[in-house]
Amino acid sequence: MKGSIDPLLATPLGMIIGYFSVAILELIIFLYLFELVTKYNCWKEIKKGNMAVAMATGGKMFGICNVIRFCIEAKESVYDTMIWSSLGFLLLLVAYFLFEFVTPVFRIDDEIAKDNRAVGFIAMIISVSLSFVIGASIV
Repeated sequence: MKGSIDPLLATPLGMIIGYFSVAILELIIFLYLFELVTKYNCWKEIKKGNMAVAMATGGKMFGICNVIRFCIEAKESVYDTMIWSSLGFLLLLVAYFLFEFVTPVFRIDDEIAKDNRAVGFIAMIISVSLSFVIGASIV
């Protein structure tokens, strides 16, 4: 399959379609994996108007896409982008668990589920800021 896709990826339009498709697919998969590790249902909470969940989820989305952006900027292949952005996602996931670990006075997921916007905002900022560090270091 790799051989049949490579000629398409050699054109500018093909590259745009390829990178866009990879980004959308990875965003869906990585958000699903984040959903599995949180105690709350992101989309149900967002539908109810929970701004803390919206901020934390938005930060995750930005973080994932920002890491993908750095991988694309490296001008490697679409395949390398998939590998490096997956590593970047794993690092964002590790950061999520570390955030929970370094705040022993309260549970991050519980506070975000209760619409504690201060915690949701900090979660968003952590995802966004670490995505720059991860993106710059993995490519």
